[in-house]
Amino acid sequence: MFTLNCNGRLLVVQQPLVMGIINVTPDSFYAGSRQQGTEAILRQAEKMLNEGATILDIGGQSTRPGSERISAEEELQRVIAPIIALQKKFPQAFISVDTFYAAVAREAVQAGATIINDISSGTLDVNMITTVASLKVPYVLMHMKGTPQTMQQQAQYENVTAEVLDFLSRKKAALHKTGIADVIVDPGFGFGKTTAHNFELLRNLSLFSILKAPLLLGISRKSFIWKTLGVSPDEALNGTTALNAIGLISGASIIRVHDVKEAVQTIRLTEAYRNS
Repeated sequence: MFTLNCNGRLLVVQQPLVMGIINVTPDSFYAGSRQQGTEAILRQAEKMLNEGATILDIGGQSTRPGSERISAEEELQRVIAPIIALQKKFPQAFISVDTFYAAVAREAVQAGATIINDISSGTLDVNMITTVASLKVPYVLMHMKGTPQTMQQQAQYENVTAEVLDFLSRKKAALHKTGIADVIVDPGFGFGKTTAHNFELLRNLSLFSILKAPLLLGISRKSFIWKTLGVSPDEALNGTTALNAIGLISGASIIRVHDVKEAVQTIRLTEAYRNS
């Protein structure tokens, strides 16, 4: 069990939780996750919460391979109003902001977000780590090689599991020294990894328990699933469910998904299997 201090509210991770993805972007890789306008965002959030999501992850910037980076100012324009609206309508929800900009993290927390989800582990904005430490909220520490624009050209490892595990271990210790008490670790599936790397990480996921931190699994509809199956992202739900089940059995604490109902059902079944 893990307890996370989310800006004064406690999030207890006693059994696996669902983080629902809401992208306020026009260009995320899966069209079904894109929401434009506050009313559409609120409708999607209500659906996800009713289906069993605990955390809503709001992202204003696409980080798919080769995506075009937008400025912090543009990202702020996309995410702050929705976060304010979500916090007002669904005060019970835990809101995460998916950003690598310190300025966005700061204003998002002021608007009602309680978790920072940073794909860059603080490498794309030198002010991110000190900002999160001052905000006293949990930080999602993810492994990525390079940037979204270059990461797939840098997908080279001698031992992907050992290298990702070592990175997360060293970075988590460094974050604690800066004052970030609550760290969620994410191996970064699809971020600077080949299909073979992703499957190897999933096969060895249980090893990440040595980090003694909540483990986030973010594989929903990613290309290593749909390319393996020879389908499109729109047709990758069944594959996502199958691999989420493997991840949950291997120790995932939080699964980040586009499809909440199916994720909640997967958790119920894997928990019944583990407890049988």
